Amino acid sequence: MNALQRLWWRYKLKDHPHHSLFSSYSGDELVSIDCETTSLNPNHAELVSIAAIKIKNNRILTSQTIHLKLAPPQSLNSDSIKVHQLRHHDLTCGLSEKEALNQLIHFIGCRPIVGYHIHYDKKILDRACLRHFNHPLSNSLVEVCHLYHHKLERLLPNAYYDLSIDAISRHLDLPQAKRHDALEDAIAAALIYVRLTHGDFPDLPTIRIGHNNH
Repeated sequence: MNALQRLWWRYKLKDHPHHSLFSSYSGDELVSIDCETTSLNPNHAELVSIAAIKIKNNRILTSQTIHLKLAPPQSLNSDSIKVHQLRHHDLTCGLSEKEALNQLIHFIGCRPIVGYHIHYDKKILDRACLRHFNHPLSNSLVEVCHLYHHKLERLLPNAYYDLSIDAISRHLDLPQAKRHDALEDAIAAALIYVRLTHGDFPDLPTIRIGHNNH
């Protein structure tokens, strides 16, 4: 959300309890977020779990995390369970979507959001926030995949690279954690962000697989 959009929502929500969320953020923290959902289609996916971890300068604040499991949505089926390994009985004590969003919004405040394919997560979260609170999330976004790709492009333009989160983590010599767990993926994105913004960029990877002739 850009500054003009934030100003418009701030005016529209002047009497809303979330009015302050649409103020500009001047701090030095970000929040890495990941969501597990029932589908890869952001127009229909429903939330299964949400995780977030705070970043301050070049530190990942492992003591400041949330990992929320939601009550099983109607669209939870065997195909989505194969991806995130969360079954109906794993979610029987899960939060309502509204309560999970309340906790998430309280945790992130106005801080910028970091993530891998974060626009996908943001679109699903926005749909849910509009449904419950009549507004989207106000936070600006930082896509770690784009940060990584831009650094590669400066070194070797017009080349194809494996931009999966596993390949990026390997190239940056970061820990290889269990995937398809919201908190582990949020931590992985946070590690990538800190390495790309505060560390040296490694030598060109061996994952280059071809050249773009366009």
